[in-house]
Amino acid sequence: MTAPAAALIGTAAVLAGGNTAYAGARTDDAPAPGTAPETLGDPVFPALGNDGYRVDAYHLDFSYDPSTALVDATATLELRTTQALTRLSLDALGLDIRTVRVDGRTAAFEQVDEKLRITPARPLSARDRVTVCVTYTADPRRALAHTAWVPTADGFAICPQPDSAHTVFPCNDHPSDKADFTFRITVPAGLRAVASGSPVCTEDLAGDRTAYTYRSRSPIATELVQITVGDYVVKERRGPHGLPLRDVVPTARAEALEPALALTPGLVEWIEARLGAYPFETYGLLPCNSDDPSAFDFTGLETQTLTLYKPNYLLQAEPKIGSHMMHELVHSYFGNSVSPATWADLWLNEGHADFYGLLYRYERGWADSLGLTTFEARMKDTYARGDQWRKSSGPVAAPNAVNLFDSQRYLGGVLVLYALRQLIGEDAFHAVERAFLARHRNSSASTEDYIAIASHTSGQDVSGFLRDWLYGTTTPRMPGHPDWTVTPVTPSLTAPRRQAGAGRHENSATL
Repeated sequence: MTAPAAALIGTAAVLAGGNTAYAGARTDDAPAPGTAPETLGDPVFPALGNDGYRVDAYHLDFSYDPSTALVDATATLELRTTQALTRLSLDALGLDIRTVRVDGRTAAFEQVDEKLRITPARPLSARDRVTVCVTYTADPRRALAHTAWVPTADGFAICPQPDSAHTVFPCNDHPSDKADFTFRITVPAGLRAVASGSPVCTEDLAGDRTAYTYRSRSPIATELVQITVGDYVVKERRGPHGLPLRDVVPTARAEALEPALALTPGLVEWIEARLGAYPFETYGLLPCNSDDPSAFDFTGLETQTLTLYKPNYLLQAEPKIGSHMMHELVHSYFGNSVSPATWADLWLNEGHADFYGLLYRYERGWADSLGLTTFEARMKDTYARGDQWRKSSGPVAAPNAVNLFDSQRYLGGVLVLYALRQLIGEDAFHAVERAFLARHRNSSASTEDYIAIASHTSGQDVSGFLRDWLYGTTTPRMPGHPDWTVTPVTPSLTAPRRQAGAGRHENSATL
């Protein structure tokens, strides 16, 4: 979908919160009776997700064999149908499906493109509670058009964002359909398995194998799941108010990484003073045991309760990494606790993460990548680039699949938040932030939801103001800074810059 079209849809969409699918455009071909559309109409990834049901819970049972590097898996999904169905679909890519059962009965299935189409032995009624069980094998090293698997010498990790969780397990792969998760991962002696959430039990099995079980206390969007296997040591410490902190560290790197890991309690204390209590049962870092620069195309990824990192990045001094560590921690609030209703709402995640990450940096006097040392100076520089970024990357809240992770979603989002704070004042801004997080905790929220909270909480109608900043093709005037100017767009101006050799996620100003 083109950016202007996404802008029109994004402006019109008003979601009430909760696990509400995006009511976007449907395909022209209506599905057959009893067959739900194989899409949730996302404006950025229109083929992603499936309608006709919502997922309450996933139970994933993985068994890793290091001799073949394959994963034998069973995914059990607890669904609630929203309409009568003779067929339903899950997102799935690169999975060798062996069997599918619906409520214990063998079901027919076919794999078409990135969909697993399932025909139950009996039709499903509307508002049914249904169990779907899929057995399959996955190869973490399989070449696919896109993949969440990160193979390592001793196992794997996963990086599902934005649209690749379904290369790891069949699912309704959209952030609007969050669900509870239980993970059971079986590995041979010498390896450790860890997943999002809290440990439930450890089982010693025949053949010198161990099964580790984890369960989430809060729902997780599929793009935020973490499952990892390797030669790890789990390092535990306490954060503010006794918060359990858990780092999953390659054994051979544990000592070298300790200075970075020890920063987390102070980071949590700082952000809790601004956004309130950390929203989950635990937090920690997972430095993936790989030095391959192309293992994944970002430095850190906010998989829920366990942030994935490139290990060598964390070996740097605190002024080099503290700002980005804050960025990833902030995603526990914006992006994880409150997930985007559609991928067009990504600026809510990245704009907020960069906003607080930069505040943390400048409070400590650490110069940024431009050599600037104040938030205002960085915003003035960003403001000058506004029209060029709107031309090259679209408006802030109207991305497409190509420019989704451009600087416009990161620093462009920061600029929107800065403009709002300038308009309503710092106290009202902080009240808006906390009200938004409280209203949509453990759910998904849209740009329109944020606009509604901002207007209600600040006591003034800021809807037109924010829509101009979020969807306009030119940069509005900055409140409180009538002297700030936007550089005119000319062919000589370039698109948002990426670091040399960096991937599509590397536009955070906190790096």
